Amino acid sequence: MSGFLLTRIELASSSSCSDPLVPPPWEGQRLPPGSCWAPQRFSKAVLVIIDALRFEFARFDPGKASPLPYENKLGVLHHLATSQPRHARLYRFRADPPTATMQRIKGLTTGSLPTFIDVGSNFASYAIQEDNLLAQLVQNGRRVVFMGDDTWEGLFPKKFFRSYFFPSFNVKDLHTVDDGILQHLYPTVDSGEWDMLIAHFLGVDHCGHKHGPDHPEMAKKLTQMNEMLRSLVDHLGNDTLLLVAGDHGMTETGDHGGDSEKEVNAALFVYSRTPLFGSSPPEEPETIPQVNLVPTVALLLGVPIPYSSIGEVMAELFSGDGDAVSAALQQLSIYHINAKQVDRFLHSYSLVAQDLPAEQLQHLRELFTSTVEEHTQLLAQVQGTTLVPPELESRLGSLIGRFQLYLREARAVCTQSWARFHPLRMVGGCVLVAASCLLCYMASELATTSDSFYRSCLLYPLLWGLVGAALLGLAHVFTQEGLDLLLVSSWAAAASQMGFFWHWWGQHPKRARLVGSQPPLASGGLRQRLRAWLGLAFPMGILFFRCGAMFSDSFVIAEARVAPFLLASLVMLLVGKLHWDGRLTVPESHKQQLLGFSSYRREIWYLLCLVAVLLVCVRLSGFFHQCREEIPQCRPSLFLSPLASLRNTRAKNLFYLLCVALLAGLVYAVRSWLRHYGNLNSSDPLVLFVRWGFPLVVLCIACYWAVASSADDSLGKLQELVQVAVVAFPWAVYGLASVGLLLLLCNPMTVFAKDTRESAGSIVTPYLGVPSSEVNFLHVIPQIYKRMQESQKSRLERGSCRATVAAYGLGSVYSAALVIALTLLGFLLMLLHSERLSFAFLLLFLEAFILLHIHTCARGLAGDAGHQPIFPAIHWNAAFVGFHLDHSTNLLPAVLVGANTFASHILFAVGCPLLLLWPFVCEAPNSQRKKLRKESREELQEVEENMMEMRLRESPEKFSTALLQLGLKYLFVLGTQLLACVCAAMILRRHLMVWKVFAPKFLFESLGFVVSSICLLLGISLVMRVDCAVSTWFNQLRLRYWTLTMVPGHSPAKFSLQFPLELGFLTALNHCVALLGAMKSFVSFPSGKS
Repeated sequence: MSGFLLTRIELASSSSCSDPLVPPPWEGQRLPPGSCWAPQRFSKAVLVIIDALRFEFARFDPGKASPLPYENKLGVLHHLATSQPRHARLYRFRADPPTATMQRIKGLTTGSLPTFIDVGSNFASYAIQEDNLLAQLVQNGRRVVFMGDDTWEGLFPKKFFRSYFFPSFNVKDLHTVDDGILQHLYPTVDSGEWDMLIAHFLGVDHCGHKHGPDHPEMAKKLTQMNEMLRSLVDHLGNDTLLLVAGDHGMTETGDHGGDSEKEVNAALFVYSRTPLFGSSPPEEPETIPQVNLVPTVALLLGVPIPYSSIGEVMAELFSGDGDAVSAALQQLSIYHINAKQVDRFLHSYSLVAQDLPAEQLQHLRELFTSTVEEHTQLLAQVQGTTLVPPELESRLGSLIGRFQLYLREARAVCTQSWARFHPLRMVGGCVLVAASCLLCYMASELATTSDSFYRSCLLYPLLWGLVGAALLGLAHVFTQEGLDLLLVSSWAAAASQMGFFWHWWGQHPKRARLVGSQPPLASGGLRQRLRAWLGLAFPMGILFFRCGAMFSDSFVIAEARVAPFLLASLVMLLVGKLHWDGRLTVPESHKQQLLGFSSYRREIWYLLCLVAVLLVCVRLSGFFHQCREEIPQCRPSLFLSPLASLRNTRAKNLFYLLCVALLAGLVYAVRSWLRHYGNLNSSDPLVLFVRWGFPLVVLCIACYWAVASSADDSLGKLQELVQVAVVAFPWAVYGLASVGLLLLLCNPMTVFAKDTRESAGSIVTPYLGVPSSEVNFLHVIPQIYKRMQESQKSRLERGSCRATVAAYGLGSVYSAALVIALTLLGFLLMLLHSERLSFAFLLLFLEAFILLHIHTCARGLAGDAGHQPIFPAIHWNAAFVGFHLDHSTNLLPAVLVGANTFASHILFAVGCPLLLLWPFVCEAPNSQRKKLRKESREELQEVEENMMEMRLRESPEKFSTALLQLGLKYLFVLGTQLLACVCAAMILRRHLMVWKVFAPKFLFESLGFVVSSICLLLGISLVMRVDCAVSTWFNQLRLRYWTLTMVPGHSPAKFSLQFPLELGFLTALNHCVALLGAMKSFVSFPSGKS
């Protein structure tokens, strides 16, 4: 990433009034005192930023009889523009991607272009060190007052004369920021203690995130903004400039961050009580880039243009009240200053960076020099009055066009070349990722070798890496340079990988001699070797085909639709391959061969049913799709929006009941599965939590969905109660899920052991009434002792000293822990998504378990939650599920948004060990049923039944090896896909769609790999924790019963426990006799009654 997503170099220089950028004066030009570079036209300015004000929101169309909720609501702008055409004008305000708020604020204040990587710091706004408009105002003694979005506080610390910051990140809060601004706006304007006033409203943006633009709430917010502007205009003075701007637009779903037309097309409205424009407005509003605002406002207020600005001044605002020639001369003077400032910046930037093409810089320099010289000559001729007005107007117009050409070409060069790539780092990163993938694959193959060789292959590379990191750190210390942690970690990774391959290459011949003179494949025939290589080539071919598709922008754009199709095709191909290999048919008899037909196995029908259900689920998952801007005919799924966005109350109630029913159905399915395999029989805390905690979690989620979907409809005191409930219910879910995970970690055993030994006969004589005397009571104790001795003696004579303990759920103890963990994680992730995505989660779980069953059947015979790798598809509102106010840190909202975005990565990575465990859970008892028909009951007791997951404990080393191999190969697959994305971003870094398609895909794939790796480690750790608990359980049984012989059954699993009854039973008898004898002192018989 450091080589591909570098920020541009920020220059530390700043502009000042003493800079020699002012052109030669002409007759009539006057620079009033206190002005810099150009005459000051306004002493005050009000900048009203309405976040996400799309151009369609500001435009007024009187011909629309039934406008949409976001149309024709800002009528005050239309009224001012039509009634005072020389005082007001509306523009299309085109933003530069990425269209995140912080990047747009940087563009609106510095006049430069934020780079792609800056989008990652949207929640951790670092102070702007680059020269900017606010710094110039403060430097020249102007008072800047701010109110609104607290993002400005981090960007411009200690820059404001007075400030009123309000929390901005809670996208569900539509009113806090706007109401806070309105409370201070008019008193501040009337006080006059300011030179620049900035008010940043957020209600429109938050309404778009929460409801979308086509919602009645949007009409309310825009109407509120219209009334605010109407009142604000009445409070303005004649020396005040009003600017109403949107920092970006929004999509039809209310999102932003990308570069679609609706995201980059914002609105800008300019107004002054004094005339601004020398001509009437055009029929269609003019489009201007957002970076043009900075040089324009700076020169209008009489301060220098920020040093790094590449914007072009809006020359029509400098026309003045004179004739056309005077207006053109004034505009030329402004363009001259603007061009000199841009040329100075390009020259300074080219000295410290090499990312701007030299030939284009030379062309720009020649164009600038010739234009400035011609302007100087023209001014000299004007002073000498050697030009007649028609000729002068023609030359003035030509010069203005040349200045505009220079400024626009300069901006285009910077836009195209701003990303400063570091090819060496990119190549190094690709090599490291490729070596890591190869290491994972080789380590998975080496896991079956001797333990000493495997440990040495992993130990020595670790030491190599530590030594390499230490040497590099010492070099940095001795050279007195800053320690680059990225460089140190990269060298450590490279050293460790080199150590692994070096040690493996050195030990490979020795290991080959230990195993044999030839590898296993070489010892077999040519056909066996060819079959083995073909068996490996098929899955590798599929993986490399998918990786190769990452280089196609069309595939990345349509990946959400192509992936389900490929999944269904691969499943069908698997069934066909099993048929071609003859594994779906039973061996043919001679008669069947003559008749020419074959009979299929019974398992084939079960497999075909699973495939049919999977295809249906894949088809249904297509209803939960997020649209990309590159597919204009696509319409986003209605299921992605929350229930609060529905206007029809009946439809909202029906969807709510359906969502709750689906959530309850998921819990019922999980509990039924656990009950089927005997994992809900014990009274351990974890089992009790599954019985009672799961329904309680469902109840809390259902209550949260209810209050969240109707929060806007409640009034008065009920509104306060709803606000409390919106926070309380998610915290209850967080708490219950945390308790469940802690119980799972402390004691993951869901096994119930029951002693099923049958007594040989009755020990105590039948009850004949209450003893009437002390003599009768004393006779009871010897009688019990005698009967116990006789019973023990008869059992010893028969040799019946075998006791059976039924262990319910032991055969699925590993899978049960993973299923419980996945269910708890599913609860948390469903809480972070909209209500109607519960159906998507149910489909996700169903598809996963069907694929596990298909994997089991194939082995025995041999989706998406509305996310796209684009920034507008990120569900930012997940950061405030359970939080009413703003966060104090950025870590927690990042975790919540990340969990929402990578929900499928989390679930599949944690559940990855089920690929190893599921075939053992689904052992078919067919062979056992056949033996039941042929063998007697006595013989059946000696037959080994299905052991399910306990087969893994027959060979713990193989179990650990298989688990390690599974994890490494899972990382190999993910790493190979990441490598493809890295290579695509590196090779196609100059591609037209690199920032639109390949860069977001690279970022999302990288973060997904990190999340999947962490969750995979957690899933494997959970299996290891269960294994330790099972070992402890067995040890306790051995201590209790001395010896243990295991004969598992299907349900429940049974264990034959043998122990020396002579010693243990007689010891128990002695204790019983002592206990019964002691009862004499506690029993009295007054009046012959006890």
